[in-house]
Amino acid sequence: MARPMLKDVVQIHQSVREALNSSTLRTTEESRAFGKNLRQRLPLEDQGAWVAAEDRPDPVDLLRSQEAQRVQSLLPIRYQRMSASPFAFYRGAALIMAQDLSGLPNTGVTVQLCGDAHIANFGLFASPERRTVFDINDFDETLPGPWEWDIKRLAASIEICGRTVGFSKGERKDAVKACARRYRQAMREFAEMGNLEVWYAHLDVDHLMQMYSENLTDLDTKAAKKLLKKAQGKDSARAIRKLTEVVDGNLRFISNPPLIVPMRDLIYEDLAQKAGTDAAATFTRAFDDQAIEFRMSVILAQYLKSLAPDKRHLIGSYIPVDMARKVVGVGSVGTRAWVIVLKGADEHDPLVLQVKEAQESVLERFVGKSTYAQSGERVVEGQRAMQTASDVLLGWCRVPGEEGSLKDYYVRQLWDGKGSFNLDVVTPKQLCHIAEACGWTLAHAHARTGNRFALASYLGETGEFEKAIAHFARAYAKQNEADYQRFLTALDEGQLPTA
Repeated sequence: MARPMLKDVVQIHQSVREALNSSTLRTTEESRAFGKNLRQRLPLEDQGAWVAAEDRPDPVDLLRSQEAQRVQSLLPIRYQRMSASPFAFYRGAALIMAQDLSGLPNTGVTVQLCGDAHIANFGLFASPERRTVFDINDFDETLPGPWEWDIKRLAASIEICGRTVGFSKGERKDAVKACARRYRQAMREFAEMGNLEVWYAHLDVDHLMQMYSENLTDLDTKAAKKLLKKAQGKDSARAIRKLTEVVDGNLRFISNPPLIVPMRDLIYEDLAQKAGTDAAATFTRAFDDQAIEFRMSVILAQYLKSLAPDKRHLIGSYIPVDMARKVVGVGSVGTRAWVIVLKGADEHDPLVLQVKEAQESVLERFVGKSTYAQSGERVVEGQRAMQTASDVLLGWCRVPGEEGSLKDYYVRQLWDGKGSFNLDVVTPKQLCHIAEACGWTLAHAHARTGNRFALASYLGETGEFEKAIAHFARAYAKQNEADYQRFLTALDEGQLPTA
């Protein structure tokens, strides 16, 4: 039978999705049969195809289309960070890849997507039970969509990471295939489990160490224990030690512009531009504490509405003390991100919250608007759906921003046992281990939120899927390098804001 052309597969995408989501697939057996039949419509080897569309938008234009909604003074930092390497550029180019993925055929099986599932967006954090787990840790772009988009972004990121640190073609291929293989195997394992068993499955550090104990050298074990110790020590108390100082008996965020700027400094800068430096100095001396307290109270009041009663009581036992703007990440730079320090029982009982702006997901241009009215709620609910265990203080709010415009945010603890791998110094074997953990984790998130029976049957028992994904990752890495060079040229020619 002749294989369908690319355009034909794209055209049947909607009908396939409707069939999968319809009430006709009531049983596990029907879902398995549906998944197996999908291989005739979109053979596994076709998942490896990547050819840039003739009308592909300029990647620099896509990046610039995001500028209007961001803090203009921070854009040079974003582009500076993206310029560090092809991998750094890839981290900030989620919109570019979403555009590319939207033109590829897919099976139509919908899951809750991370939306930016690159390898650096996986790591360690503390669960509510205080165990250290490995999971996805960034959900800014989360939205329902085709499962292929997440695994292809993850696979390409592994290939690009391997290129950046100088691994051979074979070493990179091994890591990408390890990720795709573990994704396929894990999905088949989840398809044999009950619903609750899938929901409660998790990958904690002890499990990780057991999985790779036979392949870990003494140096690997030492590095893993060091990472774990560092993650477990990353909490509000450490944030206080690193980010604050005591002024007149009160905790205050240390000014380190442009990366950390206390709210009082932002108020001063704004007034100085509007009324002059003398007027700004007079106002801030007399009213800065009241102004900051008001802004914090507005945020917290809206945030509390998103929490369960017991969590409201917990947050209500703290007193907000100070607030600052803190630049985070690579792709997120330019979005508004705040940190608020609160005092509990005494000065030795702090809590530091991160209030991070949630804008429209880059996926919404291609799969439709979110069903949530607030982008912060979209992020929180997507995270809760995909993640094994989420921060107990996770919530959202909508509050006035500059010039009265409303801004959406999600709120979480700033540091809650978070740890990440240093991908600049990993060995080829370590990259394979990390890639496998990421593959299992992504499969778990997709199994929780999509039809795992159809996916497992589609992926099959052979290695065709990982071969195709490795081929795609290699091809897309070349595209990313071309986009990166176009980006560097735009920077050199002054087409993008620079410091």
